[in-house]
Amino acid sequence: MRSTSTPREDMTPGQPHALGAAEVSRTLATDAEEGLVGDEARRRLARDGPNSIPRAPRRSDLVILATQFRSPLVIILVAAGSVTLALGRLVDTAVIFGVVVLNGIIGFAQERRAERALEALTRLTRTSATVVRDGRSERVPSDDLVRGDIVVLEPGDRVPADLRLCAANELRTDEASLTGESAAVSKRTEATAPGVELADRRSMAYAGTIVVAGRGRGIVTAVGAETEVGGIQGLTASATPLETPLTRQIAAFSRLLGLAILVLAGVTFAVGALRSEPLADTFIAAVALAVGAIPEGLPAAVTISLALGVSRMARRSAIVRRLPAVETLGSTTTIGTDKTGTLTRNEMVVRALVVGGVRRPWPDPDSTTPGATPGAIEVLRAGALANDAEPGADDDGDVGDPTETALFSSARLAGLDPRALRDAAPRRDALHFSSERRLMATSHRTSSRDVETVVVKGAPERVAALCDAELLDDGRTRPLERARVAAIAHALGEDGDRVL
Repeated sequence: MRSTSTPREDMTPGQPHALGAAEVSRTLATDAEEGLVGDEARRRLARDGPNSIPRAPRRSDLVILATQFRSPLVIILVAAGSVTLALGRLVDTAVIFGVVVLNGIIGFAQERRAERALEALTRLTRTSATVVRDGRSERVPSDDLVRGDIVVLEPGDRVPADLRLCAANELRTDEASLTGESAAVSKRTEATAPGVELADRRSMAYAGTIVVAGRGRGIVTAVGAETEVGGIQGLTASATPLETPLTRQIAAFSRLLGLAILVLAGVTFAVGALRSEPLADTFIAAVALAVGAIPEGLPAAVTISLALGVSRMARRSAIVRRLPAVETLGSTTTIGTDKTGTLTRNEMVVRALVVGGVRRPWPDPDSTTPGATPGAIEVLRAGALANDAEPGADDDGDVGDPTETALFSSARLAGLDPRALRDAAPRRDALHFSSERRLMATSHRTSSRDVETVVVKGAPERVAALCDAELLDDGRTRPLERARVAAIAHALGEDGDRVL
């Protein structure tokens, strides 16, 4: 029997990890097996709104253009241009206003380009989720999720909302986007202490993180702005914009220059008046001196320099929303970081293969047919089969733990297609990796042979303890010498390699 009562309103995103899954289910008036009734899900969606993070109102093109003319130096140029226009000096007026317009166009174009790029990124984050409703699993847009929904998680899924896990089978998630932790986090269903930090809440799966291994099921406890990532977005939106070192320097320089020009023009006019010069001629001379002292090329030079920097950043896939931010990055002298994954791409690469006790670089720079030996092919095939990642059409399409996607990439270098290997030898069962077990095993049955094949990968000493023979490069076998395996693994480890 499924309840359709209203969930308690005191269930806040900070509480579910410390409660049992059954208690969370009762609080949110849902069933961990059957899910919500369809009508109840629609009612909650109408009441709470979609599962999406509210975006700040988009600035109009007119507002973006207007912000380009708030610099003190630009204001001085506009004033100077107005004076020269009033004096009939059309050439000087055209030059000054040309610089102002060029400066505004460049800044406007860059900000609009950044706005469009951010909008594209927002569209990319929209996904779908497998949800259980009325006792049936179905795919729905992530925007339609509500508190109390039961979401099914599989490798490669992006977690669509904050979930209190009620089932976890060797489930691991990549939370780098939320916590900065580069290693995948193992999840469990047991409640955690109320006061633990977010990164230690193993009973929760958070919106925006990626499932890299295992499977699970969770109860939606927070959606949209109530999620942890929604809270970060809210803090970002409410942050007070800070001036960059460059904008502070230009503002200070503009104020000093403006004051100096006014004083100089005033002195010039006063001297002319004391010498009984015609007041009209004296005033024109003072204005001409003021206009000549204004560096009208400075705003354009600064803007063009920053635009070139932004263009270089864009070629490296970095979006810079406002031009002065480039100079801020350039003026940075020290960056403090505590995690490898913060500054790297969080990717792994296979550097070497060891077959029959012989180590070869991978890919082999001296071979025109890398991986052609039977022994190497079997190693690469095993890495693609005993693997919880989801293969894509190429390296960019693979989804999963960086170590496991690296095994797909290494197989492709030898001409193997990970997806075709899986189709030819479908997985029947799996023993997923855990820190206690230190290995992973999968069983497969091929259509060409009526025999079950078990593929194992893991720590060298754990796998070697299960074996009595090793495969040579030419496909033959010989008795395994575990001491030699341990020595090779130790040597690779000393080079800083992770050894499987």
